[in-house]
Amino acid sequence: MTTSKNRRENRWHQRKHNQNPHGKVKSFDELAAGPSASRTPKDEF
Repeated sequence: MTTSKNRRENRWHQRKHNQNPHGKVKSFDELAAGPSASRTPKDEF
C-alpha cells in the first residue's frame, strides 16, 4: 500500500470512528435535570 493511500484510508477511518450523526448525546443526569439546566451562557453565542 502506498503512503498516500495509507494516509487517505487512515483519515477515512478516523472520520468514520468519530461520527456523531445525531448531535451530542446528553448524559442521563443532564436529561433528568431538564432542558433549562442544560443551557449554559456559552450556548447563547
